[in-house]
Parts: sequence; structure tokens; C-alpha cells
Amino acid sequence: MKRESHDIFELIGRQEQIDQAARAIKAMAHPLRLKILCVLGNAEVSVQDIVDAVGTSQSNISQHLAILREKGVLKARKAANRVYYRVGDQRTLALIGMMREVFCGIPSGK
Repeated sequence: MKRESHDIFELIGRQEQIDQAARAIKAMAHPLRLKILCVLGNAEVSVQDIVDAVGTSQSNISQHLAILREKGVLKARKAANRVYYRVGDQRTLALIGMMREVFCGIPSGK
């Protein structure tokens, strides 16, 4: 029991990480953004492929991708005239993997 309370106090001292996690989770808590994350999984995907998979306009997708990038959920890479997105953090990738399995019906590892 004593060890558990010590862990809790360590957690309280990590306010910056907790704030970052809260911002990321809040950014992910939108139906279209969840679809985008389900499409991405652990892959790097072009904006056009995301648009094709999700089925909405490129401008709408771009707005949501910008929010996810701003909150630290996604990283972007530009190659020629295409932009590719991927999940930027292994911890977030693990969370998204679980969300894909639970909410998107996609088994882990795919």
C-alpha cells in the first residue's frame, strides 16, 4: 500500500506530462479525428489517402490534421507535393492501437 501512495505522489509531480496527455486526449475526442487515427494506426499516410479513406473534403481533413499536429498527436513530413502524417509518440501510438481495436474493430498489429 505504501508503494502505491508513493507512485501517486510521483504522478502529481508530473503535471506537465499530465497536461500534455489531457490536451492530446481532448484533441482525439472528436469522431472525425478518431476516424483519422484509425486510418493512420502505426503507418505513415498521405493526406489524400486519409481523405479517400475517411470520405470528407480535403479542407476538412486538413483542419483536423492541423489540430492533431498542434496538440502533439501527429507529426507531418512533406515529400514533393504530398504531406504524410504519422502518430508522433510511441505512448500515443499504444493508446491509438487500443482505440483502433476497441472502437474501430481493427485487431492490434494491423
